[in-house]
Amino acid sequence: MEMKTESFLIQNGNAADVRGIPRLPIEAFRREILDAIENGRRLAGFFGQRQSSGLTVLFAILADDAENALALLSAESSGRYPALTPNCPQAHRVEREIHEQTGIVPDGHPWLKPVRYPKRAGGESILGDTKFFSAQGDELHEVAVGPVHAGIIEPGHFRFQCHGENVSHLEIQLGYQHRGAETFLENAPAPRPQAVAESIAGDTVIGHALAYCELMEALGAGRVSPRAQAIRGIALELERAANHVGDLGALCTDIGFLPASAYFGRLR
Repeated sequence: MEMKTESFLIQNGNAADVRGIPRLPIEAFRREILDAIENGRRLAGFFGQRQSSGLTVLFAILADDAENALALLSAESSGRYPALTPNCPQAHRVEREIHEQTGIVPDGHPWLKPVRYPKRAGGESILGDTKFFSAQGDELHEVAVGPVHAGIIEPGHFRFQCHGENVSHLEIQLGYQHRGAETFLENAPAPRPQAVAESIAGDTVIGHALAYCELMEALGAGRVSPRAQAIRGIALELERAANHVGDLGALCTDIGFLPASAYFGRLR
């Protein structure tokens, strides 16, 4: 992965010493990310971490899938920084989350609505209480879905603005079931975190369990046997295929095509 500024390069599944990650000026940090994306890289991770000094450090993970490489960059922000979203739409939701978690403002972001925690006038964060976009018109109708869904997807509210059968706007509100999984993973004694990782999402039990195992192995410099890697790959692929087949059946159910729904259900 070619980068204009010296960056910390690792491969997926390996640990990195945070002290070795380059700390760039915020303008160079933003330019580095946008240049990498323009050259075919992918923004695999973007998050903020509060420091005891009161500053927030922004971390970016840029993936080069062809080279199986990850570039790590960081920058400090005292309260504001130029948003990535206008030039990098994939940063839209994570910049909203960074703003929600740390309070720093991505200047130029088109819509800083909280991802999970809307606030009352007094500043109190609450779940399940948010303002949705609305449209008025004789031929428009609104469809609300959730927070409880059929199947195995996680609780969340979906709001559709429709014109006939055309969906003109879709808004998603997450956080109806906030279980504190991240905090639990940080503080729970082994082997409990493994079970927590498996329960994060009903359709990604193998995926999240494998991610947790690889994280622990990377931090402990552990290695697994080729046989274990093969079993993991098979389990992950079976989970992926089962969920795709299940989703095809759910689509058939949504349009009333019950024979195909039953077929996909049996196949799954």
